[in-house]
Amino acid sequence: MGTKRQFRIWRGDESGGDLQDYMVEVNEGEVVLDVIHRLQATDAPDLACRWNCKAGKCGSCSMEINGKPRLGCMTRMSTFEEDETVTVTPLRTFPVIRDLVTDVSFNYEKARETPAFAPPSDVAPGDYRMQQVDVERSQEFRKCIECFLCQNVCHVIRDHEENKPAFSGPRFFIRASELDMHPLDTRTDRKEYAQAEMGLGYCNITKCCTEVCPEHIKITDNGIIPMKERVVDRRYDPLVWLGSKIFRRGETPQTSANAVGTGVSASSASASPTSAGTHLPGVHSHAGGSHDPQAEVQAQSGVNWHREVPHPTAPAVDDRGKLPLTELTFDRAAAPSPFGDDISFPLPPEHLNFAHPEQDKH
Repeated sequence: MGTKRQFRIWRGDESGGDLQDYMVEVNEGEVVLDVIHRLQATDAPDLACRWNCKAGKCGSCSMEINGKPRLGCMTRMSTFEEDETVTVTPLRTFPVIRDLVTDVSFNYEKARETPAFAPPSDVAPGDYRMQQVDVERSQEFRKCIECFLCQNVCHVIRDHEENKPAFSGPRFFIRASELDMHPLDTRTDRKEYAQAEMGLGYCNITKCCTEVCPEHIKITDNGIIPMKERVVDRRYDPLVWLGSKIFRRGETPQTSANAVGTGVSASSASASPTSAGTHLPGVHSHAGGSHDPQAEVQAQSGVNWHREVPHPTAPAVDDRGKLPLTELTFDRAAAPSPFGDDISFPLPPEHLNFAHPEQDKH
């Protein structure tokens, strides 16, 4: 039999809540998530908590334990004193849904806004070749499990809700760095996009994101700082500036951020002679996800993409907020498709939001 330990867990929803005390049995070798599961099975069966793999690889059980953002499945009870009260609260940066579950959809919206990987058009799928020396720097960022602990501690959005529309956060800065360092990515405006559209300039390098990363990714030193240095080199280095004036190189596309400063309107900056309804062969961009032909045209004129980012649809619930048992009442063998009954597969190429080198041939 284990020993009883004092836990203080936040209970409530978007309308408010408070910390409640529990005495829970703790056995040797257990983690915080084990204790929460035991609490759900005994004293608090209605306690809401996200979890999935319980192996530190899915990032679902993100929470704040004694004030520090951690993964519940990777925080061992042996790290606390036997007489210490363990306080568990939800991530502070994101809206609370219920108890320890928060609404992290902000991060998925920023993921959809981030330009996708653009493979070379002259290399067939399956023929991509990279040397290990070319991917060593960016390979570190692929370890991200998207627990969003770095997003949670970033004070730019943690303490300033008004910054969220203009700031993507450290998780997506390393995504931009990864693609900028990728030897096969063909986009050349990753740095400018990060500066003008992702809010890279807001980051003042406190390194709190690196401190809480469970995968020990050096987010600041290896991702954000190199991107900042490249932006500075491109925009403010006097030799680069002089070379761009002499050889007409290094010019950056007009964006909403620098259009305001130069007196150029965003609408004129994104104008294109191509008609809105014309499909551009060989051109693919993340704007295709909005199903808006004009967005595809605007996407090619610069990094400021005036497009409607597709949002996920909420599941249909009844008056009690419960999901209906559609598997039992639907007239087909399975539940309704989440894509809708008007969608057929395979999807037409113009509806895809990722780049395929031979998309125009199908």
